[in-house]
Amino acid sequence: MVRPGFLPLWLLPLAVALPPVHHQDFQPDHVLRVSAATIDIGCQKRLSAVVNGTTPGPELRISPGRSTWIRVYNDMPHDNLTMHWHGLAQSAAIFSDGSPKGSQWPIEAGRFFDYEIYVTDEEAGSYFYHSHVGVQALTVFGALVVESCAPPPHSYDEERILLWSDLFNKTDKQIEDGLVHVPFEWSGETQGVLLNGVGVGADAADAQPSRSCRLPVIDVDPGKTYLLRFIGATGLSLLSIAFEAHDNLTVVKVDGMQWVQPVSVGHVQIASGQRYDVLFRAKSPEELRAAGKQTYLVQFESQSRPTTYTGFAVLRYAQDAPLPAVPAVSPVHLPALDTNWLEYQLRPLDARSARCPTLAEVTRRVVIPVSQLTDPASGKIIWNMGNQTWTENSFSSPALVDIYKRGDAAVPDYDAAVRNGGWDPRTGLFAARVGEVLEIVFQNTGSLVSNNGGVDAHPMHAHGQHVLEGGSGDGLYDADENEKRLAAMDYRVALRDTSILYRYAAKTGAGQPAGWRMWRIRVSDPGIWMVHCHTLQHMIMGMQSVWAVGTAADIQRVPYEYISGYLDFGGSAYGNLSYSPRSVHEFSDVNKKSQSGCEIKVDSCTRPQ
Repeated sequence: MVRPGFLPLWLLPLAVALPPVHHQDFQPDHVLRVSAATIDIGCQKRLSAVVNGTTPGPELRISPGRSTWIRVYNDMPHDNLTMHWHGLAQSAAIFSDGSPKGSQWPIEAGRFFDYEIYVTDEEAGSYFYHSHVGVQALTVFGALVVESCAPPPHSYDEERILLWSDLFNKTDKQIEDGLVHVPFEWSGETQGVLLNGVGVGADAADAQPSRSCRLPVIDVDPGKTYLLRFIGATGLSLLSIAFEAHDNLTVVKVDGMQWVQPVSVGHVQIASGQRYDVLFRAKSPEELRAAGKQTYLVQFESQSRPTTYTGFAVLRYAQDAPLPAVPAVSPVHLPALDTNWLEYQLRPLDARSARCPTLAEVTRRVVIPVSQLTDPASGKIIWNMGNQTWTENSFSSPALVDIYKRGDAAVPDYDAAVRNGGWDPRTGLFAARVGEVLEIVFQNTGSLVSNNGGVDAHPMHAHGQHVLEGGSGDGLYDADENEKRLAAMDYRVALRDTSILYRYAAKTGAGQPAGWRMWRIRVSDPGIWMVHCHTLQHMIMGMQSVWAVGTAADIQRVPYEYISGYLDFGGSAYGNLSYSPRSVHEFSDVNKKSQSGCEIKVDSCTRPQ
């Protein structure tokens, strides 16, 4: 979909002579170094991948109207690495999406890679970065905020970043090995939900308090209004979050880039990959005196899982106020998962925003059944999408690299894909044409493993351009019934990159319909884009897909002579201690015409402790 006043980056003119080589003195805007370390996290020690020595990694803030270069070092001794700019894939240079075996070769140990991102002011908002290899994203992640040149439509005094993540007792390798083992070995449920890397794990009864082993704190001042940036960096947990004695929460932005008409909520629900910007009014000094309190609890619970984890944070009005202990009785009553939370309520604030295409405008519907089954060939328990299972080991080389090397021979056969539920059996890629109006329906089903009929929730995430969220419901998708609801909204729905395919019941019949999620999209951005469940365990088990949008000529938007270093594992686009990488400045001509971005002033953009 082409948004008003927004030209897709692939249409922006490339420079006549792209500078293909970084010089020795090239200085990126940001540097992220990923290494392995045994860290204190959630009241336990865990061997983890970390960013610049910590988890979460450093907060990145980037300005619109200019390229931002982020150098990512793989300092781990053995493992591969990529970095994905979640929600900004459409703004990354052609090899910078960070999807291994999709858009790039991974960064091998001892190497580094320079990622280029060019964002517009329209994309100002809350995002995050994370590894896209294995389950490294459990600890390799950090907040990413795109600043705005324009003043926000709502006034607030300060902002706070609330970055949610999961804690597991097992190491990444133990989790990954178990998920593909025969017999199957589950990772276990989350042992803790952390806020900005801080929290109390489920096994922390005898742990000594420390910087990472305590209730996380959100410091606020009386009487101020805050923009809370909720960022779902969990690997598994779908969370419900509420504030004790504070129910004045107003959702004003979703998934980074689009302001929506304000919606008042009593609690927030957020899944892996989602983001919500929420206005929050702190209590006045008079209200605090009347209550006789300087601290309140924030309660959060995991949903749609066999067991529920309940955690707490502290909302603190005075920095010298003592921190409370974990309460014996929950101060907040959180409702069970609300599958209607914000459904058919999010409308763009800007009346000029493009409407969702109507059913009559849809040129093709792609129904993607989501299934869990036992692979008859290997005996492994797998997830698939549209009867296809994909992992980063599915291809011998990245799909984008293959298209550069073999041209149209590596592009999926469109007609074959249409006949086969959306993907071409020869290439293993889903196919789409620029200019199509797609309706994509994810259809949940009961598990086929021993015909047990179990059902899971799935946060579905799209790389590339954002999609128009067309609703969800129980059972089997009914296009005509859903169209009535969209028509009642005048087809004004929100742009999203991550939506929940809900679990409406824990069990149903094996293979039976168990809920659906629908997206519509006017296809405008050619490239190699992933669509996948954002639950890390499900990704390891194959719940991923790769889409080739456009012809080879559409996709090969950077001339071949400039990208030879990207085409081989460990190629010259990947630097090491001995030499600098050969990196294409894809947006160099755009930068010259944009006056190098806008002036950004940030006064109070603080992460809670």
